[in-house]
Amino acid sequence: MTQPLKNMSDKNILDNDEAFNALYPDPIKAVAARHWTPVDVVKKAAAFLATHSGAKVLDIGSGSGKFCLIAAHLYPHVQWTGVEQREELVLLCDEMKARLKIENVKFLAQNITEADFEPYDHFYFYNSFYENLPGTQKIDYSVSYSEKLYDYYNLFLYKKLMKRPSGTRLVTYHSLGSEVPEGYEVVGTDYSEFLKFRVKI
Repeated sequence: MTQPLKNMSDKNILDNDEAFNALYPDPIKAVAARHWTPVDVVKKAAAFLATHSGAKVLDIGSGSGKFCLIAAHLYPHVQWTGVEQREELVLLCDEMKARLKIENVKFLAQNITEADFEPYDHFYFYNSFYENLPGTQKIDYSVSYSEKLYDYYNLFLYKKLMKRPSGTRLVTYHSLGSEVPEGYEVVGTDYSEFLKFRVKI
């Protein structure tokens, strides 16, 4: 059962993970600490990615949509898109988008291998492939998991990022780095270097 909706202008919502996560159904809240980006990380990553009016940012493996929803509220001049393979999560994200009255965000029900990277200027990646590894906490068991998929997805993303032009920005959070090609220079870090800000040179 979700909590009564609070306005996005409510300071508590944007400064408190517990308050924002309370907007979600219980099963989504239950995995929030491990799988959904903390509010403070969203703020720092979004500030780096919102380079100009009309910029387009893709969240790779958007899950509950928390990153995109908060980023879109903070930077209404930027178009934020989340791609997520679980269709039920995309439906939830669309519901949240409508409830929070946020226009500059959309969610795509696709496996990452179906996503078109060409329209996007910058990218956010909270290691959404990691749950494929044995012993890691899963969001749920509605999709297949394997180490082979982990390697496959990382290589796919590596190749896509390699083709992006100079100036492309990439923020990674809790990434092992195997999906990042050479040429993406780290220009800043935070959270004991778990959060990395990169620019393709």
